[in-house]
Amino acid sequence: MKICILGAGKMGTWLTDALCLEHEVAIFDHDISKLRYVFNTQRLTKLDEISEFAPEILINAVSLKYTLDAFKEVLPYLPKDCILSDIASVKTGFQEFYESSGCRYVSTHPMFGPTFANLKDLSMHHAIIITQSDHLGKAFFKDFFASLGLNIHDYSFDAHDETIAYSLSIPFSSSLVFAACMKHQKAPGTTFNKHMNIAKGLLSEEDHLLTEILFNPFTYEQVENIRFQLKHLLSLIKEKDSVGMQAFLNTVRANIEE
Repeated sequence: MKICILGAGKMGTWLTDALCLEHEVAIFDHDISKLRYVFNTQRLTKLDEISEFAPEILINAVSLKYTLDAFKEVLPYLPKDCILSDIASVKTGFQEFYESSGCRYVSTHPMFGPTFANLKDLSMHHAIIITQSDHLGKAFFKDFFASLGLNIHDYSFDAHDETIAYSLSIPFSSSLVFAACMKHQKAPGTTFNKHMNIAKGLLSEEDHLLTEILFNPFTYEQVENIRFQLKHLLSLIKEKDSVGMQAFLNTVRANIEE
């Protein structure tokens, strides 16, 4: 297929590498310096060049803050039958945009980052395909994700955001609070070091990505639950409630049993 990717960031350039051997791929970015190390792919910097390329699928890989604006900018330059696609980590407002556009669309979320994932083995990683998407678009991404060995899940727009709020905002928030309590001193302990490595990995991500996840409209409820559980734990510690602590530990062990 003829595929145009918007945005030459980490995910955009990774997508070109992953798709260019099986498809005719072009990547568009206003900043030509970002296209310097893109290979086996047409490099586009002008909107008219998108018209000339005439993509069958347009994959929007710009940051969430600019995703809808980027769609609106390029819509006049796309063939009428071009399928719109996004890989955004939060889907709020996307269904309304797609339906108002009159275009076919497919919305997905590859739940890994090219910075830390082992791209040679993605079998432990996951990808979500939104159920309301166009049939052909869903088929394309199911084949693509399956070729990478990803575990594929189907969610509606709302169910996706609820799932992401649970699966990402809880560990993100916990790691941020852990890092906020750190002092400039070394501390022994395997558990401490493991938490520190997780926090360092999280904080090496781009700020806009962390903000996107934490500003998910379903995130607040999840973080509020962290505060509730922390308040309960703090009460047990203050009262030195051994019976209550045992009950708490039994509960949390049961929560993480597979």
